Amino acid sequence: MRVLWISGLVILLDQSTKLLVLRTMYRGQQIPVLGDWLKLTFTENPGMAFGITPGPTSVVTVFSMLATALIVFYLYRVRHDYYPYRASLALILGGAVGNIIDRVFYGDTLLFGKVVDFIHVNIWSGFLPESIPVVGGMYISLFPIWNVADMAIVCGVAGIIILHKKCVRYAHEREGSDMEKDKEEKTTETPEAVFERGVSIKE
Repeated sequence: MRVLWISGLVILLDQSTKLLVLRTMYRGQQIPVLGDWLKLTFTENPGMAFGITPGPTSVVTVFSMLATALIVFYLYRVRHDYYPYRASLALILGGAVGNIIDRVFYGDTLLFGKVVDFIHVNIWSGFLPESIPVVGGMYISLFPIWNVADMAIVCGVAGIIILHKKCVRYAHEREGSDMEKDKEEKTTETPEAVFERGVSIKE
């Protein structure tokens, strides 16, 4: 699986930046980078990406480990498929492992850690149009705080969506190429090889 270097690079960048934040910033500290639009804000997330918390921290950690194991298994299954598609999977794998390291080791006890987030992006804030049912007129502020691992996961998912059709086409072309190769090998067999194959079948 020649794409695992991508996962390793993601993990290295993710953990390096998180350790830098842990050693140089205090929780809740904000450092403006591009005004109010982009800041470094140190926060700890007990849930999943973008603050989503589907359950207790230990449950999230175990679920993440199982999902990561499935990604590794699937990467092995598609190890001969379209390279950019496998690279997208490697990005997701690296991001998942990066956040798992936080959940396992960045807490008082194992499996109860929190993910270090610090990339603070103010995407949009304002009132929703009154024409929207139920939520119309509500004030919404979209300011996700994430990390390198989350970025890798998002890029990987986007890559899979974009490259899915091309990957399927590549798999069909590869299958057809293998069939043609087998066909050529059969047609180029010498009479002696055919005779020997027939004798071995009878035996």
